[in-house]
Amino acid sequence: MKNLSEMLKKAQEMQSKMGDMQAELDHVEVEGTAGAGMVKVVLTAKGDMKAVSIDPSLFSSEEKDVVEDLIIAAHAQARVKAADAMQDRMKDLTGGLDLPPGFKMPF
Repeated sequence: MKNLSEMLKKAQEMQSKMGDMQAELDHVEVEGTAGAGMVKVVLTAKGDMKAVSIDPSLFSSEEKDVVEDLIIAAHAQARVKAADAMQDRMKDLTGGLDLPPGFKMPF
């Protein structure tokens, strides 16, 4: 029973650390760019968009579709970086323990 008690204690500690990490991820920001830096998107590591920056040279009515596509591309790049940042923090939290394929954390 001692091993089970220790395991439960460690699980509670990990749950507490995960809560702290989730709160921290709201403050981690990543940037994605597209169009040679003409469009930039900033997201939190949880994927919330914080800012969009568009080079003024893109604002002609003929290029509206291009600007919209660049925003989507920049957002996609920032989402990938956010997922990488989250994965790095999970490795820190789990002490480098690899989680099984398909295992998703609840956040």
